[in-house]
Amino acid sequence: MTALPVVSRRRLLLGSGAAAAVGLLPRWRLLAAQPAEPAKLKLGLVTYNWGKNWDIPTIIKNCSETGFTGVELRSTHRHGVEISLNDSQRQVVRQRFADSGVELMGLGSACEYHAADAAVVQKNIDETKQFIDLCHAVGASGVKVRPNGLPADVPVEKTLEQIGKALNTVAKYGADHGVQIRLEVHGRGTSEPAHIRTIMEVADHPNNVVCWNCNPGDLKGPGFAENYQMVQHRMGTVHIHDLTKDNYPWDELFEQLKSCTAPGFTGWTLLEDGSVPKDIVGAMHANRKAWEGLVG
Repeated sequence: MTALPVVSRRRLLLGSGAAAAVGLLPRWRLLAAQPAEPAKLKLGLVTYNWGKNWDIPTIIKNCSETGFTGVELRSTHRHGVEISLNDSQRQVVRQRFADSGVELMGLGSACEYHAADAAVVQKNIDETKQFIDLCHAVGASGVKVRPNGLPADVPVEKTLEQIGKALNTVAKYGADHGVQIRLEVHGRGTSEPAHIRTIMEVADHPNNVVCWNCNPGDLKGPGFAENYQMVQHRMGTVHIHDLTKDNYPWDELFEQLKSCTAPGFTGWTLLEDGSVPKDIVGAMHANRKAWEGLVG
């Protein structure tokens, strides 16, 4: 079973000079250089925080009613899709989504690889592999992981390299199980797009992609366009926020996404917002309408 995202067209680089150059390039650079059609954008929900108190039938019902076609289930929430599930429980989860019109597009873990303690990093790698096994069993195509800060008294470059190497380890395991590794742009310091770019340069296994998180920091420094372009070639999924609020350049983001040809881009734009409205379903309806306007 292959874990690499499907690329619509692949072409060999011809000529002895090009062939020699290919051997020197990381695989993701080769894939990124090949022509591909933009992925069709899709609207999904992250169960942090709007769906954190819903069980699976409620998630499916509310997503179906509001036109959300996929869901990323966040670990530790009420739906209970955790690495502790046994085989029969995993099969029940898989079947529930298979029988619905809502795709279980991924699982959201809290696995992270920035710790100064090597034993802690290894524990998180091992747990990520358990989430990969869970994804494979329940029919999810990827697992979200994250960096979550820069340890004090450790050179930044060392931490970024450590994160990238850990990502390659779990990406290889994920590739063997058909599960994509999605690195959320997250954490104090580590959420800076330049640092994410550095991490992904180390994490050059093509099964590693970026989960763009629409952070306020995206607008700082050189601004949105240049920050986005730092990692656009590794884009995999996107966490959007409440689209009815004018606190992010949604028009500009969606114009970029509509033309995104990154090899690992799934097309999923997933609503995740920390502020929980009183009427979540009503807010989902409103966001669906706003999303349709942005997609055009």
